[in-house]
Amino acid sequence: MIYPRIIAHRCGGALAPENTLAGLRVAARLGCRGVEFDAMLAADGVPVLIHDETLERTTAGRGPVAGMNSAQLARLDAGSRHHPAFAVEPVPTLDQALQLCAALGLWANVEIKPSAGQEAETGRVVARHAAAATGKLLLSSFSVPALAAAADQAPQLPRAMLVNAIAADWRQRVAATGACALHCAARALTAEKLAEVRDAGYPLACYTVNRRDEAERLFAMGVSAVFTDRPDLWLAAEMQAP
Repeated sequence: MIYPRIIAHRCGGALAPENTLAGLRVAARLGCRGVEFDAMLAADGVPVLIHDETLERTTAGRGPVAGMNSAQLARLDAGSRHHPAFAVEPVPTLDQALQLCAALGLWANVEIKPSAGQEAETGRVVARHAAAATGKLLLSSFSVPALAAAADQAPQLPRAMLVNAIAADWRQRVAATGACALHCAARALTAEKLAEVRDAGYPLACYTVNRRDEAERLFAMGVSAVFTDRPDLWLAAEMQAP
C-alpha cells in the first residue's frame, strides 16, 4: 500500500474543527493528499464523524453520541469550540465525508471508533458504508473485534491495526484482523520494532507528529507516513507519496 506521506489528523488537524467537512476543505486547500477521521454510530445506526463517546468536548451538545440520532447530531454546533467562524459546522455523516473526500481527491483513513459494547456492529456498518464510497480509503481501529467485523463485511477494503506501542504479539494481532498495515504512536516506536514490521512486509505509519524534524527522522528510519495536527508545516509538493 502506498500512503500519502503527510496525513491531516481528524480531518484538518489543528487548523479547523476536528472531524468536520470544514476540516477536509482546509486540508485540501493546504495541498494534503490524505486525511484521517473517526467514525462512530449514532443512535439510529448511522456512522458519523466524532472522536469521543460523549458530545461535550467538541460540540454544543451533552451526553453520549449513541443517545442521539444522526439528524439530531447534524443540528449541533460542532465548530464554535474551535473558533466562532466555524459556528455553523455540523457533525457530518460518514457518507458526507467520504463523498467530499472523493470530490476533493483526498485519500481517507477512516478510523473505526466504536462506543463501548458496539465494537463489531460499528466495524460492520462503517465497512459497509466505506465499501460504497468511490474514493481511495483505508480502515483502521484499535479494536480487534471492529476490524475483524469490517473484514467480514468488506474483505476487499485495506485495513490497518492501530496500537499505542508495538507489542511482542503484534503479528498475531495483525493476522487476527487480516490487516495489511500497522499504525503506532511515534513516541513509542523503536528502530528495532520498525525493522521487525518492515521485514515482515507491512507499512507503518506514526501518529501524532507535529514537528518537521521529527517527521524527517521517522521518514529516514523507514516510516511510510505520519499523521499530523499541523499539515501547514509542509508545502503541497512535500505531501506527495514517495
